[in-house]
Amino acid sequence: MDSLEELKEKINQFVKDRDWDQFHSPANIAKSISIESGELLECFQWDEEHFDKEAVCEELADVLNYCVQMGIALDVDLKDIVLKKMEKNAKKYPVEKCKGNATKYDKLK
Repeated sequence: MDSLEELKEKINQFVKDRDWDQFHSPANIAKSISIESGELLECFQWDEEHFDKEAVCEELADVLNYCVQMGIALDVDLKDIVLKKMEKNAKKYPVEKCKGNATKYDKLK
């Protein structure tokens, strides 16, 4: 698999083969993203330095899978929405003000 589009098609086929489309409203998928991201966070709950990388990768895959499914449910181009958001963030976080700084954009000086 070489592209995001191919990944999207593979995920979409997986869902269709199991007739899960009926459960994949944007609200249900958003809930699933939140649940899976919680499971990803759980991998670091007690020790941020010594974690099971395989478990982290599995949870990360679940989050990404649901994000792709959200794109399918909303009929949006994932690459396009990510690039638009990056452009917006570049304006909110100009390099000269935020390089090496974790301050939120509304607090930058």
